[in-house]
Amino acid sequence: MAKQTVSSQIEDLREQIREHEYKYYVLDQPTISDYEFDQLLRRLKELEAKHPELITPDSPTQRVGGEPAKEFPAHRFSRPMMSLENAYSKEELRGTAVFWNLRRPMRSTTLPNRRSMA
Repeated sequence: MAKQTVSSQIEDLREQIREHEYKYYVLDQPTISDYEFDQLLRRLKELEAKHPELITPDSPTQRVGGEPAKEFPAHRFSRPMMSLENAYSKEELRGTAVFWNLRRPMRSTTLPNRRSMA
């Protein structure tokens, strides 16, 4: 594949991703599914991995998320939020931290007392 073609594909993907981030995070009006968005981002990551000289600091792969809508209040979680890392198959899920954390037994102190629920 010619460099110009790869470079054009990368820039096109970046523009699409930025547009969809704006619609999702700022307007709260997504026009594609999370899966479709993740596939755009995954393709961009693949192309940048094959052509690291085309990675730019402003690429969506070099930052996390977009601007959240002002209507969303800030919230502090008591436990860290774990990502599924965009897993779409059992094989991908098995490689995530969430999978391995779920497989560990929960401490009994985190479960309600059955007697108090009766």
